[in-house]
Formats: sequence, structure tokens, C-alpha cells
Amino acid sequence: MLLFLEVAMKHYQNPFRTLSKPEWCLWIGSLLAVAAGFLSIGERDLLTLAASLIGVTALIFVAKGDPLGQMLTVVFAVLYSLISLTFQYYGEMITYLGMTAPIAVLSTITWFRHPHKKGENEVQVAVVAPTQWLLLILSTAAVTFVFYFILKAFHTSNLAISTVSIATSFLASALTLMRSPLYGLGYGANDIVLVIMWIMATAENPAYLPMVICFAVFLANDCYGFWNWQKMKKRQALPCSARPDGQNAGLDPDAG
Repeated sequence: MLLFLEVAMKHYQNPFRTLSKPEWCLWIGSLLAVAAGFLSIGERDLLTLAASLIGVTALIFVAKGDPLGQMLTVVFAVLYSLISLTFQYYGEMITYLGMTAPIAVLSTITWFRHPHKKGENEVQVAVVAPTQWLLLILSTAAVTFVFYFILKAFHTSNLAISTVSIATSFLASALTLMRSPLYGLGYGANDIVLVIMWIMATAENPAYLPMVICFAVFLANDCYGFWNWQKMKKRQALPCSARPDGQNAGLDPDAG
């Protein structure tokens, strides 16, 4: 894995140079929103702040189809698992540590192996075939069914919605691995579920308020990701001679 990353990074661009002005605004605005939520409460948890800041940074690069987003997702998944453990959200802990993190590792490898163009960070967008959809739906149903009983055995808090989170998280992670623009919708659905879950947690302990804000910000970033991947898909489908210059950032050239 390390050898593979060393070879892949030889052709890797500075990711921050590929951000357009709107993307800088979205990223910085997300960081400020998370920081404001952290400062708004008396009881503060630095682990929650660190996870949230890394998470929103990961999403802006995932939205651009940049493998850096997947590498940061691995870090976020580990930190988020520790936070979930403190509130007995065992479903979240198991999901992110045992599913999201490993899939993000596989996605990192897959994205590096399938660049849209050599020397660029942007991944090649793929189309999910009907047979893949069938396999994905069956896999999601099977994973959700098995995890329901695992979570029940662990006396997981808010069991029903935790089980729904398993389904949306698995679906979103799988679509990310498959390089589908629909990953944004999958994670958007998961963000809504997680906002509700952490509102429940915040009702018992206000220290979890930053997690509510974190996933609300995640929702905005995932919506942008879905929109930007649709643009990437259309642009990548154009013949080379028909592609406008300056489109590598995923937005119009005059936007960045």
C-alpha cells in the first residue's frame, strides 16, 4: 500500500492549487461553521473538533474527485469511531471503523489507478451497470440485516435510526468506490440521518452539538459533490478537442 502511494504521488498535483474560488469559499465557510459550533458550547471536546475539521476538508476534495479526499476520509473515520464510542453509538463505531475506513482505503487505490488524465488528480467518473446495481442493493440489504442484530446485541443507543445509518453509509461508500456521481446523494441521505442521531445525543449532552453542525455542513458539501461530479461526467464525455481550457477544477474557468 505504501509503495503504491509512493508511486502514485509522483504524478500528484498540489491539491490546493486545483481549488476554484467558490470551492475555497465552501471549504473555509465549512471550517468556520464547525469552529463556531465548537466555540458555542461550554463543554468542548477537541477530538470532536479535529474530526469535524478533517471531515469537511475530506469532503471538498472528494467532491473534486481527488484521492486526497479518500485518504482524509480514513483519518476522519477513525476519529469519528472514537467519538461514537463515547455515546454508545456502536453502529457508527463499527460502520466507520469496519466499513467506511476500509472502503476509503480501497477507493484511494481505485481513484489513483483510474485518473481521468495522467498527471491530474481528478478521477475518471464511472457508470454503474444494472447488474452492479442489483448486487449493490442486495449487499446493502444483507449488511443492514446482519448489523441490526449485531447492534441490538451491543445495546446500541437509538437502534432503529442507527440501523438506517448502516444502510445509507454502506450504499454511499460503495458508490464512492464505484466512482459514481450518485455517491453524493447516498452520503446526503446519510448526513440527514446522522444530523437526527446527533440531535438526539445533544439533547442528553450539549457537548455533542458540534457533531450536529458537522453533519449539516457535510450535507452541503455532499450536495455540491453530487452537482460537481455531474459536471465532471459531462465534461469527461466530451472529445478532447471540445473540452474548454481551465475545466480541471470542476467549475467554469472564470469561476476560479
